[in-house]
Amino acid sequence: MDLYIGNKNYSSWSLRGWLMLKAFDVPFQEHQLALFSEEFYATLKAFNCADKVPLLKDGDVIVWESLAICEYINERYLEGAGWPSDVAARAHARAIANEMHAGFNALRNEMPMNCRALRKIEASEQAQNDVRRIEALWASLRSQYASQGDYLFGAFSIVDAMFAPVVLRFRTYGVSLSPAAQSYADAMIAHPAMQAWLDAALQETDIVPEDEAGEPV
Repeated sequence: MDLYIGNKNYSSWSLRGWLMLKAFDVPFQEHQLALFSEEFYATLKAFNCADKVPLLKDGDVIVWESLAICEYINERYLEGAGWPSDVAARAHARAIANEMHAGFNALRNEMPMNCRALRKIEASEQAQNDVRRIEALWASLRSQYASQGDYLFGAFSIVDAMFAPVVLRFRTYGVSLSPAAQSYADAMIAHPAMQAWLDAALQETDIVPEDEAGEPV
């Protein structure tokens, strides 16, 4: 199985698919492409799909888009363990994962993922609303599922992979969180797969100017 990803410092979507594989110990071969480079577009063009990462190739199966990759991994390799086992909790987790996949555009645009930086920005009202919504989600879920583990629904799941880049964004831009939400962010940062991603991101030297938002702290 081959996973094509972008720069670890910047590529939030790549992190989601990569983290799903790493967190559940699914073997794969990683292929890293410099974002927006000639190699990036030439490599992806061969797959006849969207020129975006991550992209998963498993034999004759080609899957792109992070959430679709997570779902494929869950069905093909995890026997459903990528979602909560309870029907109601699973439906709730799917709704939240899809909300993350499709929403929070102001936060995405104003706070691009930049793992190796500490930056300061003046967030718009829309971005602040996104932060408050995410913070409330995290705090509510941790209150409900704290007895079952450290992650949003207790055990690590697809919904945690979907929110992983937000955890890193909040760290980069110094977003202040409630104790419950911060405890979740701390647990995510401490996850061995997240630590491995961060270690690699810190070794990168490429700069993507459009993702260097704000001013250094």
